[in-house]
Parts: sequence; C-alpha cells; structure tokens
Amino acid sequence: MARIEDFPVERWDAIIAINLTSAFHTTRLALPAMRAANWGRIINVASVHGLVASAEKSAYVAAKHGIVGLTKVTALENATTGVTCNAICPGWVLTPLVQKQVDAKAAALKISNEEAKRVLLGEKEPSMQFTTPEELGGLAVFFCSPAADNVRGVAWNMDGGWAAQ
Repeated sequence: MARIEDFPVERWDAIIAINLTSAFHTTRLALPAMRAANWGRIINVASVHGLVASAEKSAYVAAKHGIVGLTKVTALENATTGVTCNAICPGWVLTPLVQKQVDAKAAALKISNEEAKRVLLGEKEPSMQFTTPEELGGLAVFFCSPAADNVRGVAWNMDGGWAAQ
C-alpha cells in the first residue's frame, strides 16, 4: 500500500503480473480447446476492488479492474459459443493475508483480534461478515451449471454490500 507517486515500480509490475497477466495467459491457452468442444467455463476471481477503488492500492485496483474488463471481452468474443466467462468479486475473505491485516490492526489499536475483525469489516462491509470460501465455491458451481448458460460477462460481487454503498 502506497500513494501512486510512492508506489515501487517493481511491486506494480509484480502485482499486475500475478493478478492480471496470469489470467490473460491462462485464458488465451484454454480457449482453443473450449471452443473446439463448444463448451467451457472461465471463472476469474477479481475482487470488490474490480468494481470500486480504495486509496493507496493502485496496482491491485488496476489489476482487478483489468480482470473485470478481460472477463467482459472474453464473454463477448465467445458469446455465440458454449463458452462463458464471468468474474467473482469477493469483499473481505478471512485469508492468511487478511488475517495479517486483522493482526496489525489489533496491535496498532491495542484491541482484541475479534474487535479488530469488527473494525476491519466496519470500514467497508455493511454485512459485518467475512465472505466464506464455501460461498465463493457455491457461486462458482452456479456459473458452471446449466442455469448459468446465458450468464456471460458479469462481475458478480459477493461483498456483504461493500459495492452497494
């Protein structure tokens, strides 16, 4: 996290490579076989940061907005085939990386870990709940189901109301 003018260029390049370029290359390589089979499901994991921005997160926000754009282009280019492409945009998921943010907040504010979780959620996520991996998996299963055959190019936020604000 840093302001744009202070953001290390090498970190920018790494974040874009990990969060955007990798999805492009995976999609590029998977599409020919999917088109040949006239069926396939590409599910990109973006973030609520693919829909809204936060200060001092320029590279991550840019990469996740890029994922949403790549998702839409892929969906359009395959709209007349059995290949779909959609993105899941979660808010806070209690991953090890988010747990580090919780721990840092607890230490900085001299509060319990549970209180730090409430503070973190309260900053952005109106539901005051972390999205679970099981919820994300359920959405991915839906995208792969026949009910989602005509769901194409969506950036589906699962963020407890974060993007609704």
